Amino acid sequence: MIATGRYNTLEIDRETTVGLFLVDDEGNDVLLPRKYYPETFEIGDKLEVFIYRDSEDRQIATNLKPYIDLHKFAFLQVKSVGAMGAFLDWGMEKDLLVPFAEQQGRMEDGKWYVVYLELDDVTDRLFASAKVEKYLENEYLRVAAGDEVDLLVYSQSPLGYSVIVNQVHQGLIFNNEVFGDLAIGSELKGWVKQVRNDQKLDITLNRLGYENSNEPNAQHILAKLQQANGFLPYGDKSDPQVIYTQFGMSKKAFKKAIGSLYKNREIEIEEEGIRLRSEE
Repeated sequence: MIATGRYNTLEIDRETTVGLFLVDDEGNDVLLPRKYYPETFEIGDKLEVFIYRDSEDRQIATNLKPYIDLHKFAFLQVKSVGAMGAFLDWGMEKDLLVPFAEQQGRMEDGKWYVVYLELDDVTDRLFASAKVEKYLENEYLRVAAGDEVDLLVYSQSPLGYSVIVNQVHQGLIFNNEVFGDLAIGSELKGWVKQVRNDQKLDITLNRLGYENSNEPNAQHILAKLQQANGFLPYGDKSDPQVIYTQFGMSKKAFKKAIGSLYKNREIEIEEEGIRLRSEE
């Protein structure tokens, strides 16, 4: 069976005036239009192609790579809004529909949204949904506290930023864990800080143990000082976001590290910043 919304490895069966017909092991065929031809080919060659439905609702093969995979999430832009819903640019010739029923409030032309790619089993048509939370599953977790995870930010609330964890679970980064720029659609690494009794995930952007391990922080600051000819214009009064941007750690971790370096007589703490201590 040739699967819509997925990459299929198919055999070149025959060439016609409109393109190549590709077949699966069961003899089902699909057209690869001429504009998607590989540079060289022979009858019998195997090709990996993406399958979707064209404007006439026919299965079609393409060598284009979509910006989103089936049953995955991505941050996509609205190209137009019509009578059926919003249409997204997802890298294909035919734009991807987000029906009005799958929108979290009316989408606007030109704006970007986190969406999920789904397949209608009845019509075999692909569509996107902006109601991402109904596709997130936390009942059976595939992660544990301490695990490094991939994150996609999909919404912001007074508590912090809601994130998609490993394209499967829902998590939350509390505001006090955020020290740099973060926006809807941001993709980044994080760590599972805690699994709550209700299976919700608390996420941190600091490697677990890093905050409490002064040695890596101190060595990182020393390396930065050496690269900057022995002086850096940062200290106790520096903005937390500036510290995070420059050093990749929280203000609390930074202060602890420079305190340790000062105690060990490796740096001097000055009004304007910190300086490597000269050897006596």
